[in-house]
Amino acid sequence: MNIAFIFPGQGSQTIGMGKSFYENSKNAKELLESASDFCKIDFKHLLFEENDQLNKSEFTQPAIVLNSLMAYVALIEQKPDLQAVFSLGHSLGEFSALAVNGALEFLQTLTLTNKRGFFMQEDCSKVEAGMMVVLGLDDQIVESICEKAQKENKKIFAANYNCDGQIVVAGLKPDLISYENEFKNAGAKRAMLLNMSVASHCPLLENASSKLCVELEKTLKPNFKAVISNANAKIYTDKEQALKLLKSQLISPVLYKQSIKNYENEIDCFIEFGASVLKGLNKKISSKETYSLTNFNDIDEFLKVIK
Repeated sequence: MNIAFIFPGQGSQTIGMGKSFYENSKNAKELLESASDFCKIDFKHLLFEENDQLNKSEFTQPAIVLNSLMAYVALIEQKPDLQAVFSLGHSLGEFSALAVNGALEFLQTLTLTNKRGFFMQEDCSKVEAGMMVVLGLDDQIVESICEKAQKENKKIFAANYNCDGQIVVAGLKPDLISYENEFKNAGAKRAMLLNMSVASHCPLLENASSKLCVELEKTLKPNFKAVISNANAKIYTDKEQALKLLKSQLISPVLYKQSIKNYENEIDCFIEFGASVLKGLNKKISSKETYSLTNFNDIDEFLKVIK
């Protein structure tokens, strides 16, 4: 069976995520404990207990990546020979894909995404940033409305191409609010502000992107297995490509829908690690099955399918 590994991004966090992997997988438990020591973050508290840190970007990002990596090591513990044809992630999830495919060490990935979250929050703390989901419009209509807004000196940009009829736009919150009716008048079923204090994947993160690139230069391996870029929806496998594409990643839209469509014919199914957000999107994009591993029981069920 030809498989693709997929990894969720920010917004998939929940208190209690990863606990089933921690309690049932020796490797997942060791990974969390090593991560806490290495990153100087109490991940057991952050993931499993009520706290106000989990929704702060600098903690959200390593927490989500750690949850995905715990799901991955728990699966590989049970099925060591399992390999993917390629891996991809949605936004932050691209870093989980890079770690699993040998581009980054697991613990360094957590430190890197901790910094990524901090850099993003730092950039957006200087402005009133936000994101808005737009449902029911063709890509071209959303893009043309964003272009119109930009001509009026408003900061509104297409940020996430999730599936047909679902695009997230990013920019300055007052500008997004002022254009809510513009999207609805064009036929959007919904134009709703998201509970986000950052504006991901748009030019407002230029400084964060540059700072992240400095960190990536130090940590990326020269070569690795196939990862699909959010920035151009194509496969890359080396550090030189990665530096260019990941520099673009924070300031360019996430081409998730395009990535799935470009490569779905090469695989039989997708495995999502740590959440089921992408499974929901994939149902609207592809006819290929997506198996979501959100707890240890999901691993048992998946292994029955592929035996």
